[in-house]
Amino acid sequence: MPVTARAFWTVGPGAGELRTETLAPGPEDVVVRTLASGISRGTEATVFAGRVPPSQYDVMRAPLMAGTFPFPVKYGYAAVGTAPDGARVFVLHPHQDFFVAPAAMCVPVPDDVPTDRAVLAANMETALNICWDATPLAGERILVIGAGVVGLLTAALLSRLPAARVTVVDIDAARAPLAQKFGCAFATPEAAPLDRELIVHASGSEAGLRLALTCAAFEGRIVEASWFADKSPALPLGEAFHPRRLRLASSQVGSIAAPMRGRRTHRARLETALALLADPVFDALLEPPTDFADLPAAMPRLLAGGLCHVVRYPA
Repeated sequence: MPVTARAFWTVGPGAGELRTETLAPGPEDVVVRTLASGISRGTEATVFAGRVPPSQYDVMRAPLMAGTFPFPVKYGYAAVGTAPDGARVFVLHPHQDFFVAPAAMCVPVPDDVPTDRAVLAANMETALNICWDATPLAGERILVIGAGVVGLLTAALLSRLPAARVTVVDIDAARAPLAQKFGCAFATPEAAPLDRELIVHASGSEAGLRLALTCAAFEGRIVEASWFADKSPALPLGEAFHPRRLRLASSQVGSIAAPMRGRRTHRARLETALALLADPVFDALLEPPTDFADLPAAMPRLLAGGLCHVVRYPA
């Protein structure tokens, strides 16, 4: 068992470094050797820029993070590694080559889910929770605004609903083939279809949320899956918002969605997310890997845009 480990820390706005730490496992802990970790761009970009509002410091703490907001902080929640018995496990842990975690937090990775694809588990868990919050109906006309990783995963799950018609909207027309891979139509904002009964907003932009209000049908449901951190978007809640009886609700992965609360634990939700990743179609969301040693220099570029970036660790 290694005595020391290296971890990625954010030490200032847009600045990171690798720090060495001593491992001290307790009787209920295991030491995990990391094989890969995933960068969750939306949240990690907010943390990396120091944009977590002070009122949300406690809410935004990841299960096994270290440090304090805004800096220095060790943050992340998508690590796949091997436990002492050789089994692959997914753990909500920051980017680190070896780490200590409670055995209860180490969720086995199914044999039919490759290691790199398994790093999507945290994002898939978010998408699953959004679907639970949305309570979609068979045959609904559905719009997902924002073709990032969470938006596309959510659209992929919603497209499996019988007779559902799912359209993904994004400003980047190059995302159209991805939407189509997941069984969805695609449109740019100016061509977004109207009269949608369920809309999931995942673009993280004020313009995207305004578009959701425009495209919603009478008594349409809008699920806000973005997190604006320290921004305050302005919305047209006059005009047709009340006459059309629109409903706007938030979804956040920290709590089990109300329809499943008391029926699923956080671990059970994560197990379901991992099982869903058995489908090879989700490899389309993975970008070429970056070596862990290069992460401090590469992180600003990796957070600037794209899909799910995989961090690889030495064998």
